Amino acid sequence: MKKIDNLHKNLKRGNVYRRADLARFSSAVDRHLAEMVGEGTLQKLSQGLYYFPRQSAFGPVPPDEATLVRSFLKDDEFLITSPNAYNSLGVGTTQLYNKRVVYNHKRHGEFDLGGTRFSFVAKPRFPKKATLEFLLVDLVNNIASLAEDPEAVLQQVQRKAGSMDPVKLRQAVKSYGGVKARKVFAPVLSL
Repeated sequence: MKKIDNLHKNLKRGNVYRRADLARFSSAVDRHLAEMVGEGTLQKLSQGLYYFPRQSAFGPVPPDEATLVRSFLKDDEFLITSPNAYNSLGVGTTQLYNKRVVYNHKRHGEFDLGGTRFSFVAKPRFPKKATLEFLLVDLVNNIASLAEDPEAVLQQVQRKAGSMDPVKLRQAVKSYGGVKARKVFAPVLSL
């Protein structure tokens, strides 16, 4: 049995691995990883990050975003979203963005992971799942970075806020809203 076989038998298809996670299965981990990447068994996603792809009839399946981010951060505390999610609110946003935003507690900056660019934003608080209330508050927090007319969108945001559950929206503003969001929602929610 070759030494690389020990490493190979500990891999599961569809998983993303950090180099440090695989070092315990090999005495020459860097050489073995380079060999496995060279033969196509593993895909190198980023510095020290590898993917053992699942196969479909159409070829290798890319890694699941949550699995990829979880391995990169070594943490489960994150929320993956996109400015495209604002379009579902019905407040006049219609642009499509090629941007994935990861709210987390550890990293800040732009990172390319497996050919996908992620914008990591370190925040003290964010929900486990993006709710409509969170998205509305997040839209106001990020209004300056959107391509739409900010004033027109903010008018629609206030109209939308008036039709939402005030208790949930008030909580979202208090938990996730910046100064701008608090000002925008104050007349509607009596903050």
